[in-house]
Amino acid sequence: MKTRYTDAMVSIKARVQGGRIVVDEATDLPDGTEVELVAVMDHSEDALGATGRAAVERALTQAATDIADGRLVDGDEVLERLQARDR
Repeated sequence: MKTRYTDAMVSIKARVQGGRIVVDEATDLPDGTEVELVAVMDHSEDALGATGRAAVERALTQAATDIADGRLVDGDEVLERLQARDR
């Protein structure tokens, strides 16, 4: 199946009941509209674990400090550097 993304995407909440997908809300999509479903899994357990989560928290704290202290690089400059590296 080919994945297509457009500006006209609509989010619809549904659940599985008895092996069938049941839509929890009304929609104004016309009959015959093709929809693609993506399951949202329960991630109640943190996939990073305590060590990974701590590393992310440290990196985010450092990033916030860098931003506050003006240590950042303009996005256009980053792109220019990457393009120059690939030449």
